[in-house]
Amino acid sequence: MSVIWPFRHIGLKALAFVLALLLWLVVAGEEVVERGLRVPLELQQFPSGLELRGEWPTFVDVRLRGPSAALGRMAAGDIVAVLDLRSAKVGPRLFQLTPDQVRAPSGVEVVQVTPPSVALAFEKSKTRLVPVRPPLDGDPAPGFVVGKVSVNPESVEVTGPETIVDRAIEAFTEPVSVAGARDQVVEQVTVGFLDAELRLKVPRPAIVTVQVLPGPDERTVSDRAIHLRNLGPKLVAQAIPAVTSVVLRGTSQSLSLVDTSTVNAYVDLSGLGVGEHVLNVQADALQDAGVSRIAPDTIRVRISSAQD
Repeated sequence: MSVIWPFRHIGLKALAFVLALLLWLVVAGEEVVERGLRVPLELQQFPSGLELRGEWPTFVDVRLRGPSAALGRMAAGDIVAVLDLRSAKVGPRLFQLTPDQVRAPSGVEVVQVTPPSVALAFEKSKTRLVPVRPPLDGDPAPGFVVGKVSVNPESVEVTGPETIVDRAIEAFTEPVSVAGARDQVVEQVTVGFLDAELRLKVPRPAIVTVQVLPGPDERTVSDRAIHLRNLGPKLVAQAIPAVTSVVLRGTSQSLSLVDTSTVNAYVDLSGLGVGEHVLNVQADALQDAGVSRIAPDTIRVRISSAQD
């Protein structure tokens, strides 16, 4: 039988003792402090088939105790309050929140949690189909009207608390602008709901197609004098014929708003010199109607020198 000699490796044992003593002195000599901190509240083990109703706290206040150096080294996310919801049922429920439910680094003690309990309300989850409605923004160009509006998909699945889903009538998209449009508008937009408690079961965008068509009604403004614009200096011009008819296009309401005195027909003589020219007749744009056609739409303009 061998005998263990207590003074064997006495040097190493003495060194270990000294190091342990020094470490104890450092720790024992460090000031212990308390600090308040706002930390995130994490919901875990959420039961399937249930939805949270209303608002719930996303942060709680905790009081921590520990060495000042340890508390000073803590980074965001080192402290998290955890609420286990595996026992949740339909209806209002009250969950206790104790220091044991707060994750903290080693050496840091959680002294208090505020609030000490959290009230949550649960409701059965429900999913159903609702139509998608794309709102339009602006008006087409004068003389044009909005025709058929189609959206793909025509309906989406909405998910959320049962009572909120039952009240949902439709899903909305971002507004689709048709301002100044003269042709079909196609746009990809986001689909969502005004109520924050509702969400798409499968998030996806929608494609909205808006037909923009010429107005269904016309109005003729006859015998409009043809103005000669941008005639060069020391020149005179004569339009043959000197009048034309302008046919306006739009809705019955928009055409009734047109002041016929603002319907101006003209030809542009920029850069033209002495001689006879065949030119296209144009009309100024109007706010409430578009120009469908001009008759006649071409005329002869005779330009001569003012000295002749």
